[in-house]
Formats: sequence, structure tokens, C-alpha cells
Amino acid sequence: MEKFRAYRLTEADKRIRAEFVDCTLDDLDPGDVTVRVAYSSVNYKDALAATGKGRILRRPSCIGGIDFSGTVVSSTDPRFRKGDAVATTSGEYVGVSHDGGYSGYARVKGDWIVKLPPGLSLWEAMAYGTAGYTAGIAVVRMEHNGLKPANGPVVVSGATGGVGSVAVAMFAKLGYHVVALTGKQTESDWLKKLGAREIKLRSELDLSKIKPLDKATWAGAVDNLGGPVLAWMASTMKENGVIGAVGLAQSAELHTWVLPFILRGASLLGINSGDSSNDIREMVWRRLATDLKPPLLKEMARTIPFAQLPGVFDDFINAKINRRIVVDLSE
Repeated sequence: MEKFRAYRLTEADKRIRAEFVDCTLDDLDPGDVTVRVAYSSVNYKDALAATGKGRILRRPSCIGGIDFSGTVVSSTDPRFRKGDAVATTSGEYVGVSHDGGYSGYARVKGDWIVKLPPGLSLWEAMAYGTAGYTAGIAVVRMEHNGLKPANGPVVVSGATGGVGSVAVAMFAKLGYHVVALTGKQTESDWLKKLGAREIKLRSELDLSKIKPLDKATWAGAVDNLGGPVLAWMASTMKENGVIGAVGLAQSAELHTWVLPFILRGASLLGINSGDSSNDIREMVWRRLATDLKPPLLKEMARTIPFAQLPGVFDDFINAKINRRIVVDLSE
């Protein structure tokens, strides 16, 4: 039986041992669909799992990688056939309680993957990964709640991160006036290249004096930080403005007021990409292949060989990554 490499995470004595191992298909967890993995990606969740900085693993040992794209080699699920191009992102199980995408092959349930639409390559699917898919859901849900370019500007916090940078590029492509909120002034030129009309530095905000209602400024907002920044966004929303809450990089707490919601009709949407129905996933992926695809998607990610995977996790933890990372499993 063919052997292939996988990157296995094992918890022992409250520490994570991460290592390359040789596997066969018999070593993989059961599933309906077997995929020859072409690419995976690196997300903050992957870095937490591989370094042990977060209690991510749900069992003693598991092949890591919450994302992957590849080609179906066998399937007992009638929705998928040999040769189909498929991908999975944002799942609840893959890479934490079920063998994941850091592997030459993956075997998963059909409900966990999506057939890639025309116009989207296997590499592009992982250039998006969980981050890009999450940004796509945010855009779709915000538009469903009434957001459109004519309503006014959209602000994106954590704009240099995976979700933030893709959101900036997507909104810009759709014709929105995008304001990128960042703590990294050195990335201003890159953010403008992605489509941001304005750059706003977090140091410009006085988050110690957030008003219940401040100047109505934003028609929409995507927040990756939580805490005071999200509270500030709520206080500065325009009439019927829409906020997509995506992350908690700054704080999991939120202290705000009811006034923006009952006097201005602001909406706060929680964006949970890990619990999407199949219909939603397929619809979002279709848009990722068409009108939401950033023109600079190839420049928004860099590709590393599988062998270099262990060297990038600490950079994620230490916030030294400013592009998406695609992992090439073809070696």
C-alpha cells in the first residue's frame, strides 16, 4: 500500500509533539470520501494546535490542518465522484478531532467538503482557506442585511490579517469605499493596493472614552478584534449600519450600549464560518469564484513546500505573518 507523509500532532504530558510521519490509507480516520490532497493552508488555529499554545486538539493524537483542497480518489457519497475538485475549510472536526489536511491523503465525511465551482483552482481555494471563506460569509450576510455601496463607507479592523485583508479586497472589488483600520502603518501601501481608499491607524482612536453614540460614520464594519474596537464601531455606525463580528484578537469581552441598536437600527452579526449549511457553503464558494474574487489573490498568499510547514507556526503566534500561507503537498 502506498505510503505518504503526514504532520501528526500528539499530546503527551500536557505538551504537543508535532512531527512528520509515514502513513497509509489504513492509518486515516474513516470517512465517505478519500481525497488526494494538493494544498493546505496555515491558520491561527493551526498554529495554536501545533505549538500547544491553545487547547485545540480534542483527542490525544490527530493529523493537523483544518483546511485542504484536492481531488477525490474514491467516494461512497453519491454527491462526489472520482476526479472531483473539492475543498474543506472552517470545519469543527477536521484537524482537531479528525485527521486533517497536513497529509498526502485525507478521508472525511461528505458533509465536510464542497465541490469547487468553475473558476476556482485548488491553489486559489487554499489562498482563501478558512480566512477567506469567513470573509466571504461576512460580506454575503452583511449584504443580506441591507449593506450596499451607496450606503456609505465600510471599515475593516485587523486589516492586514487573513480575514481582514481578504475582506478589504472583496469590498473594494464590489465598489465599496473601504477604510482599513490597522496597527501596522508600514502596511499602508499594501492595503491601498488591495483596494482600501483610506488607512486609519488604531493609535488614532481614543478607546478610553467611547461614547454611547458617536459621529455616525460607517455603513458597514468587519471586526477581527472584539473588545473596545468593536464597541467603538457600534457607537459610530450610520442609520441601519451592519457590523460583522469575526474575531477576538484583542478581547473576547464586549462592553457597549443599547443606543446604537435601538436609535440607529444598527445590526451586529456574529460570523460563524464553522457551522454553515451545505447550501450556504456552496453559494459562498460560487461567489468566491466570481464577483468576490480579489484581483490580487495570487499576491495575497505565498506558497511553501510541505517540509517547511513547522517553521511558520511561531510566526503566526507572534503576529509576524502578513500574507496567507498555502502549503504545497505535491512533494
